[in-house]
Amino acid sequence: MNGLKIVFTGLTRQYNNLREEILDATDTVLRSGNLMSGEYTNQFESWLAEKNHSRFAITCHSGTQALEIIASCLRDKENSTVSVPAMTYVATANAWQRAGWTVTVADTNAYGLMDLATVHKDATVICPVGLYGHALSAGYQEWQNSKYSRTCVEDAAQHWLSRNCKRTGFAAAISFDPTKNFNNYSNGGAVITDSELLNAFARNWIRNRSYHVSSSAQTGTNSRMSEVDCAQMMVKTRYIDAWQTRRGEIARHWMERLSQAGIRSLIDATNYQEHCYHKFVIDVDRRDQLHQALTDLGIETKIHYQNPIQDLNPYQDCAQPDMLGACYALSRRCLSLPIYPELTDSETEYIIDRVISCV
Repeated sequence: MNGLKIVFTGLTRQYNNLREEILDATDTVLRSGNLMSGEYTNQFESWLAEKNHSRFAITCHSGTQALEIIASCLRDKENSTVSVPAMTYVATANAWQRAGWTVTVADTNAYGLMDLATVHKDATVICPVGLYGHALSAGYQEWQNSKYSRTCVEDAAQHWLSRNCKRTGFAAAISFDPTKNFNNYSNGGAVITDSELLNAFARNWIRNRSYHVSSSAQTGTNSRMSEVDCAQMMVKTRYIDAWQTRRGEIARHWMERLSQAGIRSLIDATNYQEHCYHKFVIDVDRRDQLHQALTDLGIETKIHYQNPIQDLNPYQDCAQPDMLGACYALSRRCLSLPIYPELTDSETEYIIDRVISCV
């Protein structure tokens, strides 16, 4: 297989497999002239709510926008401090900051998940991320406490398909970014919740209306997914379960091979069936050298994430230095391998053989 090139995402292959169905759905919408808030939006939101075992799903422009909507609805001028995990994409923190919250940073455990013992003492909200597709444990739900006005909001962009899509917190923000397991070709996201208040707030927000909640009036923006987006996503609802099954097959095979070679993956072997395999990440010495070696062999890899949140300029004052450490170890050692349903068996073997031989 000399000369083989394996890109990090399977977007082109996915589109080629679905091309006729995607074009038919797109043509149906464009010929109708109903381009926003129509039957496909309703169908997609209903599917999302049912898939997430929740009452409401409100689609919007992106996962970041979905999280900002939730943050804006929850904001209380008197007490608005949130803790986010150190290992996450910066959008997790950005959404809360844009909504006027004080952002603090918590450390992670060995799998990159928020360590609740390091949550800032003033935080009334935690925003855990199921890093790389890892399911959230019951501990995050137990952290919520109405007596002490504590709330859990999931940034579920990476993990919403884990644990049979059962939600943990008051609300969840999910993403259909092109890099996600269940992706849109442009962008998209959704607010998932059982709250009637948040449902009403979000629907006003995405239609550029003001809405009064808590002690302040919040203004929204035009943030809807189009009918074309939702029609294309409805095509993909027919395939997502099979795609997830294939991701799981690849991940389990790789976990077995890596275990035999003494290499750690960031999928917990004790509950791997609850993972959604958004990323397949390994923890290795000489990560940068391995990254280059695989590049030279035609295998595209990525680093998620090289800089913890507190190392980024807007958030350098948000950390509790004595409570951080694990996230730095991960940030220096983690490497993401390409994993997507369209990989062939021979390609998956090529990838894992080269990883093991280069470590």
